[in-house]
Amino acid sequence: MPVSSLRVILAVALALLPLAGRATPGEVPVGGVLPDVTLQGLNGPARRLAEYRGRPLLINVWASWCGPCVEEMASLERLAWTDNRIAFSLIGISTDDYPEKALAFLNRSNATIRQFIDHDQQMENLLGGSTIPLTVLVDANGRVLERIYGSRDWDSPEAIRLISRAFGAAAGAKPSARASEASRGTSGSAPR
Repeated sequence: MPVSSLRVILAVALALLPLAGRATPGEVPVGGVLPDVTLQGLNGPARRLAEYRGRPLLINVWASWCGPCVEEMASLERLAWTDNRIAFSLIGISTDDYPEKALAFLNRSNATIRQFIDHDQQMENLLGGSTIPLTVLVDANGRVLERIYGSRDWDSPEAIRLISRAFGAAAGAKPSARASEASRGTSGSAPR
């Protein structure tokens, strides 16, 4: 590759660098409260986001075409079925343009976590989903505690400590059982 081409690529990359940390339109900042919006059901009925108030909530934003998203889905399933010290709900929000593609992936992976679809990018923007996978930890009052970009092994001791620390600090450590049955369904990172 000629040196002039490398310079152009480097110049473009440097010009785009400030955009990497920029908020999405309408993004609720860490510490802000998520508004009550309707979540369109993917593997179950639609629900209001406010229905998840009263206990901490882990929201995972993903897409079926996103390799890192697909990789972490099994660990989210295991996390949902693990007895944890802190009670919390766990939901997924697909940013797929075509719900049938997201559903096909969920069926292949035997996913049971309650999943929603974000056709109009409303939730993606509110949550700050400029890069996926994105996991957002929300306290029992709907306040955004933390955003975690990129794939994780969500049932690892490190991830469970991170979740327990965030939710325990927000709600006071209380004994728990599994993630809420109501939050389960019935049936690296990628830029957005």
